Amino acid sequence: MAGTLHHPTSEFEKKDRCADLDHRPRVLLGKMGLDGHDRGVKVIARALRDSGVHVIYSGLWQTPESLAIAARDEDCDVVCASMMSNSHLVLGPKLVQSLARLGRPDIPVYMGGILPQEDIPRLAEMGIVRCFTTGIGLEEIVDAVRGATEPYTTELAGRGATAQLARDLSLTHNARPLRTGAARRRPVRVIGVTGSPGAGKSTLVAQLVSEQARRAEHDDSIGAAAVVAFDPKSPITGGALLGDRLRVDFNRLGETVFYRSLAIGGEDYHGLDDIIQLIGGVGFETLFIETVGAGQNETRIREHVDRTAVVLTPGMGDAVQMEKAGILEIADLFVCNKADYPGENQLVRDLRDIAGSRPIFETVATRAEGVPELLDALIAV
Repeated sequence: MAGTLHHPTSEFEKKDRCADLDHRPRVLLGKMGLDGHDRGVKVIARALRDSGVHVIYSGLWQTPESLAIAARDEDCDVVCASMMSNSHLVLGPKLVQSLARLGRPDIPVYMGGILPQEDIPRLAEMGIVRCFTTGIGLEEIVDAVRGATEPYTTELAGRGATAQLARDLSLTHNARPLRTGAARRRPVRVIGVTGSPGAGKSTLVAQLVSEQARRAEHDDSIGAAAVVAFDPKSPITGGALLGDRLRVDFNRLGETVFYRSLAIGGEDYHGLDDIIQLIGGVGFETLFIETVGAGQNETRIREHVDRTAVVLTPGMGDAVQMEKAGILEIADLFVCNKADYPGENQLVRDLRDIAGSRPIFETVATRAEGVPELLDALIAV
């Protein structure tokens, strides 16, 4: 909800403002239309995170449909749409309609940005629950998010299998009891993708599921893919900024990929095995799990997946540093991403010294180079 702050650079006290709620609020921040500026949204995202909120940021240039898909799959408590392109009267009601079509008409839509006062009553008639104009304070936004956070119900009757799956994942991740009869089945392939921060894991996973979706269009036997992406939560407030899904082009992929973002502390995968079973239970054949990417000791993902890809980039260190990096031991295959960067040849040489028979793939995820070959290796049963 860009352009809503008096002093966007002023200090905002970091403290947990949500500990008394039924669960951590899950808020989707998105920008619809052609507006290419997101500084204001990022200020709001940080303020919400620093208040104990779990913030899903979907990025720029979203359509009403892509935002609604994100809100449903992420089981959000509220959607906050930022508008600065003078298209609020068109895109706002389309977002409300898309949420209803996807089975979540109950998720409220807040809208902020450059909104003429005379349009606000019309937006309310169209289903926009709250509007925030210029001059609103960060704490008022936090209070509005708190007000949208209702206790979880176990069943979303009549809302569709995907919406129910999203709620089941929320309950499982929060160690809550599930409804009876939830289907469980392990997907055919469960693939872990790990590596240090900045290695390009999110972009690589986005390209992998895009490639799988492209293939599935021509071959029904391939099946649909799902992603679970973990990000760290604050040890101070419990809040989190979940931004991995913005790497996926949902404007093009639509509902062909199920994507869920979750926040954890350290490597606390307490509910992951159940999450895997629930995702397989609704028919997904391939599941990618992206780890937080905290560094050398992040190895527990191996206990939950069938195959682990470790993503590295040029400049991570010399051969001795690589030998002592515990994360390299869990790899079933290595991915040298950003292969167009200087030092890639040295990285591959160093990896060959320790990889043994494990394959090494070179990719440039931003251009999808090497992705088809990598996917072939990952999904081979």
